[in-house]
Amino acid sequence: MKIQANGIDIHYEVAGNGPWITLAHSLATDLTLWDALAAVLAKRYTVLRYDARGHGQSSAPDEPYSFPQLVDDLVGLLDALKIERTHFVGLSMGGMLGQHFALAAPERLDRLAIVSSTSRVPPEGHPLWDERIAVARAQGMPAHVESTLARWFTTPYRQSHPEVMARIGALIAATPVAGFAGWGAAICTLDLTDKLSAVRAPTLVVCGAEDPGTPPAANAAIAAQIPGARLEIIPHASHQLVIEQSETFTRLLLDFLG
Repeated sequence: MKIQANGIDIHYEVAGNGPWITLAHSLATDLTLWDALAAVLAKRYTVLRYDARGHGQSSAPDEPYSFPQLVDDLVGLLDALKIERTHFVGLSMGGMLGQHFALAAPERLDRLAIVSSTSRVPPEGHPLWDERIAVARAQGMPAHVESTLARWFTTPYRQSHPEVMARIGALIAATPVAGFAGWGAAICTLDLTDKLSAVRAPTLVVCGAEDPGTPPAANAAIAAQIPGARLEIIPHASHQLVIEQSETFTRLLLDFLG
């Protein structure tokens, strides 16, 4: 389904029955990243998944994005669907969005789960994003597939799950370059660590012990700043832990949601 919000078309899916829970995917994927988890959650919750601006079947303006704009996308979608409050689960860039959402619209948020994320991208990290965007514009997103899979999954998992690598690799390759670049610009502005003490939502922070991109230290910094936040580090998992250690993550999330 699609709906117009904040000046763009947003593709979304709703399933299940119960309290609302919203799932926000990582960079260079789409709402299908959550297929397995959504099926489990739909037994207890009304699950909202959506393609972020620049991803999947949502609009992909070719311009730098900003987190206030991306929060407005989310709030616009919630308004259009008449959702007053929701739990929120955000993976990687979705976790960055979740932090901004918690600060900008606390009255709309019940519980917050931040997965494989960070609260700050320092200036010395900006050239890396500039390079990634330049490669995408010059060679297309398929040029990022192998290096991204290597960061997102542990070597044993990649070697033993070629079908998963094919599916996730196809999502990376199909990501609009404009969306990748737009989100890259937003990510380079991320600097929330000193603001997170204002978050009042009960918060779970989860990361993979072997994640090189958003390592345990980055996730621990988030948990340390949010009052009462719970930190869980999952062994034998990298960035896409919701896939690599799906049973463990699902158990932790359901326990947190109560």
